[in-house]
Formats: sequence, C-alpha cells, structure tokens
Amino acid sequence: MLLLALLLVAGNFAWLQIFRVSEREPRAVQVAQQITSIVNLTRSALITANPDKRFDLLRDLSEQEGIQVHAGAPNEAVEPLVDRPFVRLLIAELQRRLGSDTRLLQSTGAAGNVWVNFAIDNVDYWVSMPRERVERTEQLRWIGWGLLVLLLSVIGAFLIVTRIGRALRELTRAAAAIGRGQTPAPVDESGPSEIRTLSHAFNQMSTDLKRLDEDRALLLAGVSHDLRTPLARIRLGLEMIGDKTDPSLMEGMVQDIADIDAVINQFLDFARVSGEQSAATECNLDEIVNTIAERYRRQGVAITARSGKVSRLQLKPLAMQRLLTNLIDNALRHGSAAVEIETSLHDNRVRLSVLDRGPGIPAADAERMLQPFTRLNTARSTSGSGLGLAIVDRIARLHHGSVQLLARDGGGLEARVELPAL
Repeated sequence: MLLLALLLVAGNFAWLQIFRVSEREPRAVQVAQQITSIVNLTRSALITANPDKRFDLLRDLSEQEGIQVHAGAPNEAVEPLVDRPFVRLLIAELQRRLGSDTRLLQSTGAAGNVWVNFAIDNVDYWVSMPRERVERTEQLRWIGWGLLVLLLSVIGAFLIVTRIGRALRELTRAAAAIGRGQTPAPVDESGPSEIRTLSHAFNQMSTDLKRLDEDRALLLAGVSHDLRTPLARIRLGLEMIGDKTDPSLMEGMVQDIADIDAVINQFLDFARVSGEQSAATECNLDEIVNTIAERYRRQGVAITARSGKVSRLQLKPLAMQRLLTNLIDNALRHGSAAVEIETSLHDNRVRLSVLDRGPGIPAADAERMLQPFTRLNTARSTSGSGLGLAIVDRIARLHHGSVQLLARDGGGLEARVELPAL
C-alpha cells in the first residue's frame, strides 16, 4: 500500500511539473498580450481624450478596472519581480512588444500592484494594475484539487490492495495451519485471476497432502496391525516351550519381541498424531507432568519433576501425555537413569523441558532428528524406529508450539518444548 501511494505521489508530482513547464511560455505570452493591450489602450486614451475629460477617464479606469496611470515615477515603493523562469519570459515578451526599455516592477507594500512603464512625447508614464492580472492568486485551490485527486487515488489503491491482501492473508493462515500439521478449510478462490490460480493450486496441494498423510497413516496402522498377530503367536509359542529352551536365548527372544512391539507402538502413535482431530481443552500442564512422573516412579525410575506453576493451557491431554512419555523414554534409552522434568514461563511462552545426562545430540543434527525415521549413527542410535522425536515435534506443532534439542551444561540433552500461554 505504501509503495502504491508513493508511486501515485511521484506520478502526480511529475504531471504537475510537466504541466508547469509546458504552460509556462504560453501563459507568459498571454499575460504579455493583456499587459500590452492595457498599455496601448491607456496610451491611446491619454493621447486622444479631451483634456477636460482626461481626469474622468483615469478615474473610471481606476474604479472599474483597477488600473491607475501616473506621470513620472510610481507613487509607491517598487522593486523588481522575483527572478523566475516565468517572469523572465514575461519581461522578454513585453520588451519585444513595447520596446527594449520596458520595465516590469511590483509594489513592496501590501497593495501588491504591478507597474509597467511607457512614454508619450518623451514623458514617462507608469501603469499600475492588480497583481492578479500577471500571476495566479489561487494556487492553493489547484493544490487542493490535486490533493483531492491524490486522496481518491490512494483510496482506490487501498481498496484494490485490501481485496488482494484479504486473499493473501487467508492463504498465509492456511499455510501456517499446514505447517502445524493441521488440515485447513479450502480457501476462497476469488479475486484477480492470479490470486484465483494461486488459491486453486493451494487448495489442490492441501488436498493432496491430506490424502498422502491419510494414506501414510493408514499404511502404518495396517502394517502395525498385521505384524502384531504373528508377534502374539510367537510370544505364545515361547511361553509354551517353557524350560526346554536355553534361558538366555529365551530372554533374548522375549526382549526382541518387546522391541518389535515398541516399534509397532511408535508406528501407531505416529499414525494417531497424523490423524489427531480432537478438540483442545483447558488443562493444567503441571498435573499432566506429575501424573506421568508418578507412573514412572512406580516402575522404579528416578524422575525429578520441578513445577514452574505455569498457567492453564489449551491442550489435547492424550497427545501431551504421549509427547512427554516419548521424551522420557528417549532420555532413559540414551541417557542415565535419572531424568529431570521442568516447567516454566518465559515471555508469555510455557516451557516444558526434559533433561538427561546422556551423550547429547550435535547441534548440526538437532533439526534433522525431528524428522521421521531419523537416527544418529553414534551413541544415540540404539534400537528404535526413529519416530519418537518426530511424534513429539508433530504434537508440539499441533499445539502451535515448537521443539528444540539443546546441549545441556555439564553434558547431556535438554529436549525443550515451548507452547503459547493463554
């Protein structure tokens, strides 16, 4: 809008300058013709008029036309007109018409008259006329009309920009919703042809992404479901074998089955988050943290929970429990047995941190680790599907939040989730 307004101002200013330059010479010629006519008529009247009627003639000129004639020097203080291109053209034209000794002066007082000299029988005379006959006295009116035209142009530009901007703002909101893992309603395909084309392409992209996401979730859920049936049969078979098998081998096979089952659970969690459409409710984050921490303590895991007494938030409770559980399991798998959980409020953002003392994640890989099926090839690349942190990231974006994987002072990792406060 500002760029359009600036363009309109520059365009109007350019046209004003073009008008002033193009009409300067014609107006100087026109004004010179008027002054020449006044001087010639006044000279003729003075020469041909009856001496007894000459005084009445001069009085009539003064009262009706505002023209005064004085013999000799002007009867008030005068000075040359301000040196401007128009004045130079006017004087040159007067001297061409009335003679090279013609002079054009102006009064220095409040009267503001213009004086032109001529001679009769070697006697100098000065004709005084109102300044309006030489220069414009209503320039402010033209400036006012110009400002009105400019204002109307800016209003028109504002309406155009508003029409375009409304569609672009709707596209921006829809794009932000997709970035948070949501499926926005189709945007209105209206406005200029370019905007309609963009809106149609965006709606098509949103539909394709939704279909791909649904297909992926369906695939993960289907594969996970199909794998669970043979796994259940294998587990049942191992239990029926009993003591006939080497205990260490039996224990290893049971652990393998448990690992496969955990991976399947992560597949199912990822599919659930992708299709999460439940409404958020006002919840207490500290209560969710304490509930999950107590659940792990009953299993013999040392977890320290420090509450920052944060305000209530709009959350999806089951999704937030899944987020916290994934972060704790990740910390236990790759860190030490002691895990710390903190909640705090910073700049109108609620911060949830899960801290461990494991090997940590290099800063260059932190962003990549939030992608699905991504694992490091170092100390943190143990068993797992590579979906844990991706699920955390999806749940955070589902709540309009973000996830950061930060190096902890003294070694370890801080998995920080920031959510908007109410």
